[in-house]
Amino acid sequence: MANLFWKKNKKTRSLLPTPFKTEEELERIVFDTAGLLKDIILIKRQVRHGGKAGIPDIIGVDNDGNICIIELKNTTVDSSIVIQILEYANWAENQPDSIKSLWLQCENKDEDITPNWENPQVRVIVIAPKIDRSALSICSKISYAMDMIEIQRWVEGKNELLLVNKLEEEIKRKVKPVTGLVTYDKEFYETQRNKNSVIEFIRYAREVEEIIKKKKWPLETKFNQQYCGFKSGFFNAFGIQWMGTKTFAFFFKLEQKEAQRIKLPMTRYESLWKQAVYNIDPAKTKTKQFLPLFEMAYKKLTGD
Repeated sequence: MANLFWKKNKKTRSLLPTPFKTEEELERIVFDTAGLLKDIILIKRQVRHGGKAGIPDIIGVDNDGNICIIELKNTTVDSSIVIQILEYANWAENQPDSIKSLWLQCENKDEDITPNWENPQVRVIVIAPKIDRSALSICSKISYAMDMIEIQRWVEGKNELLLVNKLEEEIKRKVKPVTGLVTYDKEFYETQRNKNSVIEFIRYAREVEEIIKKKKWPLETKFNQQYCGFKSGFFNAFGIQWMGTKTFAFFFKLEQKEAQRIKLPMTRYESLWKQAVYNIDPAKTKTKQFLPLFEMAYKKLTGD
């Protein structure tokens, strides 16, 4: 069993491992803890009562417009989860109108996100305190986009520490190419965006990669439908997002006051995603100008 120690002001405190009392408690904590699943807007937590087989615990939409079905278990997850995953995916694909209605009623939705309700893309998220590694090879054969996340809790007084461990890399090594999955690359962007803007978008992404390489930051580049993110584990530190068919901008995962310490004109602050946004003008904007923001966002994410 792991032990956690919290060192603050030269005092060391031992944190007690505190399992979730019930599945409902785990569900509530996930739903109510802002930023735990940073790229997903949670729109509905299911009320538990009989006759609800085949409906996921939480429904959301991510910033690529994928319908997210989130299943939580307060036990060790094994390969038996596959049957439920397929049930939920089938439900989501066959009930887009029901999910669309929930989305339209959602008060904190992002108006720039537009799920394809005619042909919904489903993403499955499994959350549990412990996931049996033997389940990964089986789950990785499912063609749906999928995340498997372990969440454990430690408590010290009134303070709680949640350890979030996304098993994405272990799944990736075993997954096989599936016909029909979208690859977000230059060719894809050109089907939706101005071709010259796509060239510049990719150029800026490569310039950011050069900064990351020189700094020796362990960040992964991840292209998505709406943005290119640079992430450590589950979360982005910063990235480049599309603002329209021709325009795009840097974003940095910082509090507004933190970003304002750097004297660069901010285009806007997106409270929903907790990120500072700076428009890019390919004729004028130099990536190196934003080095202080890159460094600040990296340190905030990693604690370095």
